[in-house]
Amino acid sequence: MQRLIDAIDAELPQTQCGKCGQPGCRPYAEAVANGEAINRCPPGGEHTVARLAALTGRPGVALEQPAQSPLTAYIREDECIGCTKCIQACPVDAILGAAKQMHTVIVDQCTGCELCLAPCPVDCIDLLPHPRWQSAASEQQRQRYLDYRASQGRQRFEARQRRLAALAEAKRQRRAQRQARPDTQQAATLSESALRANRMRLAAALKRLTRQQQRAEDDAQRRTLAARIAEQQAELDALDRQLGQTQQASPRASVEHQQRMAVNAAEQSLRKARQQLAHAERQHDPAAKAGAQQQIAQASAMLERALASQPPSPGKPS
Repeated sequence: MQRLIDAIDAELPQTQCGKCGQPGCRPYAEAVANGEAINRCPPGGEHTVARLAALTGRPGVALEQPAQSPLTAYIREDECIGCTKCIQACPVDAILGAAKQMHTVIVDQCTGCELCLAPCPVDCIDLLPHPRWQSAASEQQRQRYLDYRASQGRQRFEARQRRLAALAEAKRQRRAQRQARPDTQQAATLSESALRANRMRLAAALKRLTRQQQRAEDDAQRRTLAARIAEQQAELDALDRQLGQTQQASPRASVEHQQRMAVNAAEQSLRKARQQLAHAERQHDPAAKAGAQQQIAQASAMLERALASQPPSPGKPS
């Protein structure tokens, strides 16, 4: 079964468009191996249907939807509002940008899946024929482009899935760590500065009550003030204990903060490298493009190391 799935996946265009009803080409390959129809891939066209029929031993059938030639998305950058919704939708990370900043498409990496169109709130994305497909002068050149698109589409889709899984796991671990804190450490979630501010407030209130007790004229009033002083002193003692716990936990908190900073720095380096790649694409500068691709690889490796350095959740072996 696994060999059949691999063979079917190798024949698919790797646009990761979801037009087949599955969330990607690999899931569609698995579905076809389990009996789903072989004619639900418009980017693959009739040629892909014929090859899937030969692989599965089923009769050839017509496509459910019209065949689709290679396309690419273009963002009308002067209309882009920087909402990042298209970035989140792109299955191959072929869109660069940041919140409230102009977005742009890496045309060479875009598979034309159309998934960025629907989320765009200002309808500033156009889908046009891919320039490498249009410039192909022969069937051999067109096939070379299709092979390149399939290879890049598969690699970038799988890399994105690994990145999202790593981020989700890191988030799950942080949540589990917060939930696993013992009750004696819950107060330590307050910042040390906030605890010190509360202590100063209680200490000042205790001094006022002590002065009032000293000036009290009858025993009943002094007893009432003494009870309030005892309550305030108990709260002050509890705050002192919380401050001690916070100070003991601060080295670990500092390490966790540094780990989070490393992840943030790696993500920022990756975004910057992708922006440089997009600029090199627009300038048609092969040297700058190669340099940007090398920076992307380095930043991706740095991000993976930063995510791997985060501590595992309690009870999970390292």
